[in-house]
Amino acid sequence: MRAGERLEPLEIPVTRTLIVAGAIASRDYQDVHHDPELARRKGAPDVFMNILTTNGLVGRYVTDHFGPTAVLRKVAIRLGAPNYPGDTMVLTGTVEEVDGDTAVVRVVGANGLGDHVTGTVTVTVPGANPEATP
Repeated sequence: MRAGERLEPLEIPVTRTLIVAGAIASRDYQDVHHDPELARRKGAPDVFMNILTTNGLVGRYVTDHFGPTAVLRKVAIRLGAPNYPGDTMVLTGTVEEVDGDTAVVRVVGANGLGDHVTGTVTVTVPGANPEATP
C-alpha cells in the first residue's frame, strides 16, 4: 500500500435485478427501489439504487483490491446521480494516505449521468506494510 496507488476500475452493470435485490437485502422497501410505476409517479424515470446497495458495492470494491484480510474501518460516501437500470457504474479509487497497515482510499463511482457516488474508505490490511511496524 502506498499513497497514490490506483485501484483497477470495476465496471458494474446496473440491472433491475441488482437494484431490487439490493433493496430487499437491506430491507429498504421504499417503492422507488422496486416499483417502476410508483417511481415514475414520484418523478424518477425508473427504479433506482439505494444508498445501502451502493455502500456495499463500494466496500466490495476496496476489499476485492486489498484481499481477504482487508477490514473496512470506515465508509463515508455521498450519492449524486442516480443509478438506473441499463446503465453501468464504473468504480475507481486512489489511495490518498497510508499510516502503517491502514489506508484511506478515495472512491468515485460514475455512470452515464455523472458521479453516482463519491467518498472515502478507511481500510486496514494486517501485514500490508511490515516495514512500517516498530
